[in-house]
Amino acid sequence: MVADFANEKLTDFTRDENVREMEEALAEVDRVLGREYPLVVNGKEIMTKETFVSNNPSNKDQVVGVIAKATLKEAEEAVAGAYARFGDWQYFKPEGRARILLKAASIMRSKKFFLSALMVVEAGKSWVEADGDTAEAIDFLEFYGQEMIRLSGRQPLTRIAGEDNELYYIPLGVGIAIPPWNFPLAILTGITTAAIVTGNTVILKPATPTPVIGYQLVEIMRDAGLPDGVLNFLPGSGAAIGDFLVGHPKTRFVSFTGSKEIGLRINELAAKTAPGQKWIKRVVAEMGGKDAIVVDEDSNYEEAAQGIVASAFGFQGQKCSACSRTILAGKSYDRVLERVVELTKGITVGNVRDRKNRMGPVITESAEKGILKYIEIGKGEGKLLAGGNKLPLNGYFIEPTVFGDVSATARISQEEIFGPVLAVTKARDFSEALSFANNTEYGLTGAVYSNVRANLERARREFFCGNLYLNRKCTGALVGAHPFGGFNMSGTDSKAGGRDYLQLFMQAKVVSEKL
Repeated sequence: MVADFANEKLTDFTRDENVREMEEALAEVDRVLGREYPLVVNGKEIMTKETFVSNNPSNKDQVVGVIAKATLKEAEEAVAGAYARFGDWQYFKPEGRARILLKAASIMRSKKFFLSALMVVEAGKSWVEADGDTAEAIDFLEFYGQEMIRLSGRQPLTRIAGEDNELYYIPLGVGIAIPPWNFPLAILTGITTAAIVTGNTVILKPATPTPVIGYQLVEIMRDAGLPDGVLNFLPGSGAAIGDFLVGHPKTRFVSFTGSKEIGLRINELAAKTAPGQKWIKRVVAEMGGKDAIVVDEDSNYEEAAQGIVASAFGFQGQKCSACSRTILAGKSYDRVLERVVELTKGITVGNVRDRKNRMGPVITESAEKGILKYIEIGKGEGKLLAGGNKLPLNGYFIEPTVFGDVSATARISQEEIFGPVLAVTKARDFSEALSFANNTEYGLTGAVYSNVRANLERARREFFCGNLYLNRKCTGALVGAHPFGGFNMSGTDSKAGGRDYLQLFMQAKVVSEKL
């Protein structure tokens, strides 16, 4: 039906023609600033009396969009409509559902620069980070489309005489998709379309800071031929509609990416059986991390320092995979830390509309306050070696910050900060470094730099995280190549972008006929 899956190529911004296209896309975004965005419920666009505003975190006075805000009334309508629509969508041929995703990938590719430019403005992503986000969204569409084709085929069973046995996968029902703001197109696209291509209907509740980007997927899926009511767009507060949707007796599953606290609350709410509910709800959750890069005494110090800085400060450290802890073994400590500080001080910070700025703003004022609070805590837990300040710009800008001599049990070594703050710890040797790496409640990503084969093999066995990288940075998972998801308080062990992910949104049915 289609060619073998291959990851979308990233844009080369050293080429003048690509720079021009991005600048034109930013101008196109400027022309739609302040536009109103409705709810989409059962194919109908609804502008509510109450709205909220999405602002540019690089320029907090600039309104990106005015968004309709759902109430319980619209939430109930969305559930009822999605439940009714599931009646026929579940029987839509899997190949046909896959074709819609593949068509959506083609449309998204044609809008690639505009979507990336919109993330520069609404999410504060640099050109490179935004381009990577869009590429990953395209990857999810194509990979999941192809995976659905594979899973719809004849599944292997042990054959016995006198019976015709068949196993096939059927969808679950109405799902709630709750994506994060930090990958506002990629993860939003992934968790939403994984549920759709497997035959479920979906209520998409976008992240409050980035709803305009979320609306783009709704338009793309409509243009790709998705029937009305399969995807419903329902911005609103978690307190007002989030708990209601999760606890509704007609919702069958929740797919969530975000903080540990909200993920645990969703899991708790979903575990309670509502009157009239006839299933155990399924929760697919990815809840963040406190990720460490370990550097062995015998390793390439320059590569390690480069990887640490890229992992710690890419997108302002606002990635669940970001390196927020660095553990340096023995004699590596002084040399690697010195280079990390030097590289950090060379990072340009400012409005990411200017592509020369490598680091932009954090997402909101509340995020900024929380990060600055942790920086103050860090001053009492370690030695401030770089950054530590809010910048006097009209946005939420914080310098990339490095603390040295931090205990492995310090708060800034244990608690998720989700910002440009790096805690550096010294270990006696590789064994102690590995024990420090495993001493948090999370288990998402990690990395080890070492030239010692025995230590790399030991890390494979003993470094407890869902995605471990050896002699490379701990961010930048690619769909298909690095199925993504972690252990412990990092989530429910799902692997987004992997060959078993779609099965989380389906259930297996076996039919046996006597011959």
